[in-house]
Amino acid sequence: MDERALEADRPVTELGEFLRSRRDRLTPEDAGVRSYGRRRVPGLRREELAQLAGVSATYLTRLEQGQSQNASDAVIDALARALQLDADERAHLFVLAHPTPLERPRTSAPEIAKPGAEQLLHAMGDVPAVLLGRFNDILAWNRAGHLLLAGHLDVTAPSWPAERPNHIRMLFCDPHTRDLYADWEAEAEVAVASMRYAAATFADDRHLAELVGQLSMNSPEFASLWAGHSVRLCTSGTKRFRHPAVGDIELDYEVLHLPEGNGQRILTHTARPGSASQAALRLLTCV
Repeated sequence: MDERALEADRPVTELGEFLRSRRDRLTPEDAGVRSYGRRRVPGLRREELAQLAGVSATYLTRLEQGQSQNASDAVIDALARALQLDADERAHLFVLAHPTPLERPRTSAPEIAKPGAEQLLHAMGDVPAVLLGRFNDILAWNRAGHLLLAGHLDVTAPSWPAERPNHIRMLFCDPHTRDLYADWEAEAEVAVASMRYAAATFADDRHLAELVGQLSMNSPEFASLWAGHSVRLCTSGTKRFRHPAVGDIELDYEVLHLPEGNGQRILTHTARPGSASQAALRLLTCV
């Protein structure tokens, strides 16, 4: 019988699924666990993780299955260390273990762009920028942001909540957006990991469930990445574009998270001074 079948019932909570995914990727050798006999699957057994974290296997089972809601910070920290989580994964684990009761209804109203953030967006001039909602709905963009990321769409599209574009849906389901990114696979991985990070904070939002369901049905690639439970707080980096109007562009991006904690953030793109990408970006915005 498969070793996983010998464990307790399959975890059904987000916390349980995340812990299992992190166990699966950590080999006994990496964790410093002496392994005996033939192992049918890679990764740590639940009992081995419990031993490393200093808790009982029964308690860990209850925690994974959502039957224990009062895990101490010390226990969660011990699990994070045992699983060798990075900073983003550790923060994600704490949110999953101690979810904040939400006052918003499960069916949330369409997001509204913060006026000040939208004003800042347009004040950026030729810096391509978009205002993203908590689950990557594009709430607003400036002219340069529209030309860079979605020139094939109506410039007024973010103004219509029922039809506004969603960056992650575009990334997986829109051929124009897929072709735009020279490193599409890496962009897709980061996008899904970033949404996973946000999802823990807004777990009761019905829009999230609908979006994940739609994407999972329409994109096997999204479904596979979502099942992997990778998490990342995306703040900065570099993107390479193959733009249909001006060719190859390499841009640095920064994500400015709004202080209200409502998940809205501004995504900006800039080219390094004197680079060919800066010239291409100027040509794009002069169209």
